[in-house]
Amino acid sequence: MSRLSVRDARLRRHRRVRGKIRGTAERPRLLVFRSNRGIFAQLVDDEAGRTLAAASWKELPASFKGDKTEQAAEVGKRLAAAAKQAGVEGIVFDRGGYLYHGRVKALAESAREGGLSF
Repeated sequence: MSRLSVRDARLRRHRRVRGKIRGTAERPRLLVFRSNRGIFAQLVDDEAGRTLAAASWKELPASFKGDKTEQAAEVGKRLAAAAKQAGVEGIVFDRGGYLYHGRVKALAESAREGGLSF
């Protein structure tokens, strides 16, 4: 029996979760993509197929100092601020097949501190 690569296993988990959750205009889906260098987050209305708000590590100022976990926490704060401007308070969290640990957890907790409820 062949073993799945780490990426294939994550994509399999992601597809399984995506079959169960959907974002709406009232409660959009907060999706997370984690690369080796940074982290990206979006609020998506799946019914309309629109991105309501987004934040990325690339938007951080060049003067930002910190490790990748602190970087993810800052992205979560910025996403929460963008969500407030878009009029969004409640969301559905989609961790993208990643473990709820480390950078993904830091992003989620800082988004909660910023006012998003999930």
